[in-house]
Amino acid sequence: MCSHRSGFVNIIGNPNVGKSTLMNALVGEKLCIVTSKAQTTRHRIMGIINGDDFQIVFSDTPGILKPNYRLQEDMLGCVDEALGDADVILYVTDTVEKADKNAEYIDKLKQIACPVIVVVNKIDISDQPKVMELLAWWKEQLPSATVIPASAQEHFNLESVLETVKGLLPECPPWYDKDTFTDRNLRFFASEIIREQILLNYKEEIPYSCEVVVESFKEGSERYDIGAVIYVMRDSQKGIVIGKQGAALKKVGTAARLEMEDFFQKKVFLQLFVKVDPDWRESRRELRKFGYEQ
Repeated sequence: MCSHRSGFVNIIGNPNVGKSTLMNALVGEKLCIVTSKAQTTRHRIMGIINGDDFQIVFSDTPGILKPNYRLQEDMLGCVDEALGDADVILYVTDTVEKADKNAEYIDKLKQIACPVIVVVNKIDISDQPKVMELLAWWKEQLPSATVIPASAQEHFNLESVLETVKGLLPECPPWYDKDTFTDRNLRFFASEIIREQILLNYKEEIPYSCEVVVESFKEGSERYDIGAVIYVMRDSQKGIVIGKQGAALKKVGTAARLEMEDFFQKKVFLQLFVKVDPDWRESRRELRKFGYEQ
């Protein structure tokens, strides 16, 4: 009888190294929003790959950072949690960042019991001598880890990542039904798609002062009717998000609706509202309401 392998593969790394792009590419679905801004990912998001004799449960996590407020403390808590409940750790770095950035997490990787794979991402924007130097540096730092050069953006060498992961999974029955590809519901993806457009369309502190809550989600025979609230911290931010005669909010809403229709494969009617909540990034009660604190 053929054995079955299954396990949890947690993706960690510093901001902007391509963790979310990598998970989307591995899973084959856009489950994680991707922008060039740091702190784009705020939650742990699972993406599941199923085969006849394996199930890989990937988990994307927020970038490692030094917290300045309670929301960021919760985000870093997701990373620490991911270090403790993985069957395999996928540590993503790239050819751009300083290799020893947040060195305390490299020390943590040296001490954990589960296998570690280091993915050196973005090799498509580097040259071979620098890539070889980085591979050697990581192998010296983590002698027991497997170090793999890759480009998530160009889908280069991802098969090597997958095959290495499969070989490290424990023999185990599947944790989820074989037709499951994520642990998140459609409401969550709707809110993340809206937040992605906020990150893409506003500058400076605005994206980091915003949270999105989907308050209504109704499925009709021909379309989804979705109502969402964008929370900001100050009245001045509310004015910026709405824009002159509502133009900025309309632009975000149109782009988010089109993205949702592509993701859901169904028509979407989207209504957006903006409210002020000065303490949402620091309040335990508010963070719990927004799905950060359990």
